[in-house]
Amino acid sequence: MIQIFSPNRPDINSGLKTQRFRVEPLPRLTPETRWRTEAMRSHAQPVLLWFTRGQGRITVAGVTQGFGPHHAVFLPPGTMHGYDMLGQVFGTSVFFLRAPELELPDQPVHLRFREVQQQAELTAMIDNLHREIKEDRPEKDRALMAHAGLLSIWLKRQAGQENIQDIGLDAARRLAMAYSALIERDFRSGKTVHDYAEQLGVTPTHLTRCCNVACGRSASALLTDRLHFEARRLLAETRRPVKAIAAELGFRSAAYFTRAFQKQTGQTPSTFRRRA
Repeated sequence: MIQIFSPNRPDINSGLKTQRFRVEPLPRLTPETRWRTEAMRSHAQPVLLWFTRGQGRITVAGVTQGFGPHHAVFLPPGTMHGYDMLGQVFGTSVFFLRAPELELPDQPVHLRFREVQQQAELTAMIDNLHREIKEDRPEKDRALMAHAGLLSIWLKRQAGQENIQDIGLDAARRLAMAYSALIERDFRSGKTVHDYAEQLGVTPTHLTRCCNVACGRSASALLTDRLHFEARRLLAETRRPVKAIAAELGFRSAAYFTRAFQKQTGQTPSTFRRRA
């Protein structure tokens, strides 16, 4: 099981009123929207990714692993992650409420199910939750919590068996995981890789070396990826001025943000917003 540094997450809404259970198919991506899964990002709610067909690579908390059919990845709130699909990938995302009574895992878990019975059980539990979400029946809220609670228990039982994809918690991976948690907490602050390395008590060179071992990316690439996912999300989903987005993400000026964004994406912020 993946162990990560648990940062404070002031940017995550801890209230339940704005959240709801959701069961959604994994996105069908075009070249213009691949950033929505490939770039580093996080969710405010606990999420279960259930891959049923296809394969690729997923980076969770700074560590990259392969995934294939019948892999399940549980992500606690605020876990930085992204995945690359090799061809067509099918599956489901399950978004849970942030409710302590569900007793969901507080650390990321990557599970692989070889037995058909296990695969069928997980699919059936997700289907039952989805059916309850769609239907308008009495005691719906209680029923949703009950279905989610059963799913949480099932996941914990499976995590206690031999289904976990072992990532090997060597020193490089532990450092990459701590770094990714700090990025997720502070990426809007304008901190540089040097600042993060100093906070972790290592040199920037050593931090980059460990990130390359853990996920095949440099420390700078992880930070840049997280920043520019958020930039694209804000440009696509809000009407905030570019200047305001630049300031929110810690860039020293709108002009500097525009140059950095164009270097990363090949488009200016205004062009990206129009196409999005």
